Formats: sequence, structure tokens, C-alpha cells
Amino acid sequence: MKDTLVGSIARPALFAVALLFSAAAAWAPRASAASAAEIASESAQALQKLQAQEPKARALAEKATAILVFPKIVKAGMLVGGEGGEGALIKNGRAQAYYNLAAVSFGLQAGIQTFSYALFFMNDQALQYLDRSDGWAVGAAPNVVVVDKGAAASMSSTTLTQDVYAVPFGQEGLMAGIGLEGSKITRMDPK
Repeated sequence: MKDTLVGSIARPALFAVALLFSAAAAWAPRASAASAAEIASESAQALQKLQAQEPKARALAEKATAILVFPKIVKAGMLVGGEGGEGALIKNGRAQAYYNLAAVSFGLQAGIQTFSYALFFMNDQALQYLDRSDGWAVGAAPNVVVVDKGAAASMSSTTLTQDVYAVPFGQEGLMAGIGLEGSKITRMDPK
């Protein structure tokens, strides 16, 4: 009986893993085919959209040393999930470097979703950590605070004390939860 129960649970999980890896393999070549100009343009447009919709994001941008913008992150999962996207580090109004974001998750999850993320680096030390790291795992140093609508309402220029502020925006699709915890951000050299 126990073997039958384990088998009935394991088969759908293995199917979900195979399906996820097939989808990731089909999606990966298109995701990495974006040129530096395309990534820079999409990142700048996404940042402009965020600032137009959210006045607090505009205030963060004015104080930030640099902003890492991921204009489109795709998250999909069925027990096993993954997310990925490409973005540009914008400093002084121009794209300075390009990054890839990737994560894998396990647990009760189902669905597909796209969203955008802007990471506001508030000081040179946080930005230097990004430059020095060989793939920055979000959740490790520096301190990252996720700014949702509730947190944004109480933010002011005197309460900005963290190294990095992460602002999710532009969510589309159905999947519970958006987060970068456990994501790995790696510098890349697009064409």
C-alpha cells in the first residue's frame, strides 16, 4: 500500500519536473537572445512605467546610486518551480551592466506569472557588493527590503535606511507569491 501511495505521488511530481525542464529549455534560447540594446531599452521603459505609477519609486530613484531593473521575469511551477529574466543596471540614466536572474523552488505551487522588479541600490557599498560577487544570491548581504504598497505608504526620505529596496510591479498571470529570496543574480555579457 505504501509503495502504491509513493508511486502515485512520485509520478505526477516527476511529470511536473520533466514538463518544467522542457518549458525552461524551450524558453531559455529566446531569453538569452536579447541584445544589450533591447535589454537596456526594455529596462528603461519598465523603470519609467514604475515611476509614473508609483510616486515612492520616483523618490527612491532620486536617492539611489543605481537601479537594477528586470523588465520581465517569468515564474512558472507545478510542485517544482523556476523563474528567470534579464535586466540592466541603470546608473546616471544609462545602462552600465547587464544581469540575469534565476531561481528554482520546490513546494506547493502551480501556475505561471510574469512580473517586473526594480532593485534600488542606495549606497556605493551595496553596489560594490553586486560588482564583486560572482553571482549575488538575494537574501545574502547586503540588506534587501521588499517594498509593497503598504510599505511604500509609510516611506519617506528620512526612513530610507536599507542598502537595497526591491519593488515588484506589473504582475500578470496566476501564481501565489512573488519574491526574490533565493534568486541568484549574475552579471552577463549580451550581444
